[in-house]
Amino acid sequence: MERPDHSRVFAERGRRGFVERPYSFRGHDFARRSYFYHGREYERFYHGYYYRGVYMNVYGPAVFYRPAFYGWVYNPWAVPIVFGWGWSGSPWYGYYGGYFQPYPVYPSAAYWLTDYMISQDLQAEYAAQQAAGAEEAAAGPPPSGGPPMLSPEVKQQIADEVRDQLALENQEAGQNAQNQDVDPGSSGIARMVSDGRPHAFVVGDPVDVVDASSGQECALSDGDALQLQAPPAPDATAANLVVLASKGGQECSKSSTVTVQLADLQEMQNQMRETIDQGLEDLQAKQGSGGLPAIPPSAQGQPVAAQYAAVAPPPESNIAGEIAQADQQGDQADKDVPAEVAQDNATPFGGAAPAAPSVPPSIALGQSTSQVQAVLGAPARVANLGPKVIYYYNGMKVIFEDGKVSDVQ
Repeated sequence: MERPDHSRVFAERGRRGFVERPYSFRGHDFARRSYFYHGREYERFYHGYYYRGVYMNVYGPAVFYRPAFYGWVYNPWAVPIVFGWGWSGSPWYGYYGGYFQPYPVYPSAAYWLTDYMISQDLQAEYAAQQAAGAEEAAAGPPPSGGPPMLSPEVKQQIADEVRDQLALENQEAGQNAQNQDVDPGSSGIARMVSDGRPHAFVVGDPVDVVDASSGQECALSDGDALQLQAPPAPDATAANLVVLASKGGQECSKSSTVTVQLADLQEMQNQMRETIDQGLEDLQAKQGSGGLPAIPPSAQGQPVAAQYAAVAPPPESNIAGEIAQADQQGDQADKDVPAEVAQDNATPFGGAAPAAPSVPPSIALGQSTSQVQAVLGAPARVANLGPKVIYYYNGMKVIFEDGKVSDVQ
């Protein structure tokens, strides 16, 4: 939901919600998101910019650590360690046992962070399935009894990407210390799709994509892994990626090539970096215990706030209430639309059946939001879902992808 002051409220059943408030820093677009999930409130920051005509939100760390700390997490540890995660009695771990198994030993923090990130994604997926109910849950858990579907080779590619993201954040920390602006293009997927190197992505939220060979839609969910092997065309707003690992069922099949919108790729990278930063916070708090090596003295010390975070507007005062209200309105919208359609299609007693509703000829695929509003007027409700926006009219929904009409229902 977009509010009159251009702040946004995002809610999704069973998943984290946030209140986003835009602001400007040194003439650049930024946004502060106040999240609420499982009773916990926390803040995230994003740098907005246009890339290939699409508005992207690129994650920016709230704090940066000392260079020696990034070296400690980037380079191999002196001795590989064994770490007990304590997942054995967790329902999500039993459910996904056929898909994911942690490393037996950790030669560096990059491998520890890889398991941390995947486990966080799978826990979120499991919690969302439980909240949605059996009728909306996935087809079932991945099969067990053999090697996990998320193979060591795939996990190695993810760990390599984690190290790349750590190096990127170390670079940004240096820029922040020197009072320099961080380039969102270099920090986001603009660099990743143009540097000529393969890159691994881990799905952080469910997304529908298109199978490049069949043209049919298929689904990806939290913890699935993809690889970008070749850059897209210079003017493309989507890229082809190979599915490295998926959970089967109704999901995109392993080894298939799928077309993913660049905005969705950016969200995957955002989620990866957010979870890595969350893991870095845990590493710093747990270092020297539970099997983790101690941080060297040169790497110790409090992190430094990012300059764009220090000048952000204050966090929301009623995050949980705002998200709960948006969630309730979304549920009501789900109920209202079928009722409106049924009412529009009702046949008066003794009368002829009305003609099937038709889309006005001036509403066509590819039209902009302003073109649609020029014909239909302001919508009764707006659902702003990042790259997807839905305008609700009486008995009709107009769906926009990246600012253009993609479907009318």
